[in-house]
Amino acid sequence: MKAAVLYRAGEPENLRLEEREISSPKENQILIKIKAFGLNRSEIMTRKGYSESVQFPRILGIECVGEIVEDPSNEFQKGQKVTAFMGGMGRDFDGSYAEYAVLPKSIISSFESDLSWGILGALPEMFQTVYGSLHSALMIKKGETILIRGGTSSIGLLAAELAKSEGLKVISTTRDITKTNLLIENGADEVLIDDGNLSQQISIQNLKIDKILELVGASTLKDSLASVVRGGIVCMTGMLSEQWSIKDFAPMDYIPAATFVTVYDSGQMRVEGKYFQDFIDEIENGNIHPKIKKVFSLEKIAEAHTFMESNYGGGKIVVVL
Repeated sequence: MKAAVLYRAGEPENLRLEEREISSPKENQILIKIKAFGLNRSEIMTRKGYSESVQFPRILGIECVGEIVEDPSNEFQKGQKVTAFMGGMGRDFDGSYAEYAVLPKSIISSFESDLSWGILGALPEMFQTVYGSLHSALMIKKGETILIRGGTSSIGLLAAELAKSEGLKVISTTRDITKTNLLIENGADEVLIDDGNLSQQISIQNLKIDKILELVGASTLKDSLASVVRGGIVCMTGMLSEQWSIKDFAPMDYIPAATFVTVYDSGQMRVEGKYFQDFIDEIENGNIHPKIKKVFSLEKIAEAHTFMESNYGGGKIVVVL
């Protein structure tokens, strides 16, 4: 099989395409023929060597969709459509940047759909992250106002669409004023230009923000905490800034009184598979429109990484095999 293997951290060109033997699944493992996968910011960070626990050589890729080839337990049928994500995939064991993968059964869910693989490949991690952030972490409610910081990312765009569909007022942010129309057309009620000091803009405009989905990350978290109403919740889900930690973190100085901060990590908690099927059904019925920015082949994986690092935004990047 073809696989993109990372032997050492560094530039996108370090992802080397090579031929590998197809492994056989052992107990509680399943062999999948990968049809498509989405690219994620965390994979760029792993490629750069920021994920200290990852041992090289490694096949990256934290999510995929595909078809069952072999399940020793016979729980899944050959040819059945499935998705897999996280659980150490592409980090602790080889992931989806390949034509086949042997994966733990515990991270696999089946689904039914007539959508193209190019669309399906964009969905697993994007849906899990958005649904979990909005419902499990932020506990959104109809009538609230949510600010999505990092609004032009694929997660930000889907979060805005789902929050709007559930009756929230949506304010999205971008650093690039030329992307204002993209956010408005995607459903945002208002757009703020993120200059790193949103709390000042929000105070001047007397906006009342109940919830914030923080996708930029540690570099803007303090400003986001200062931007919600007392009793508000900030959920750090993304790390677009590629900054893992907060230097000299002093909780009493950092977190405003009676303000709540949480995170969402699909590696720690998973949304049940039935919700993913419901999500697919909503797309097939035309009620949700996930944004896909560009589709690449596995042979162009280095080019796909470079494109993602350009921070162009506007939707998910997908690789179809």
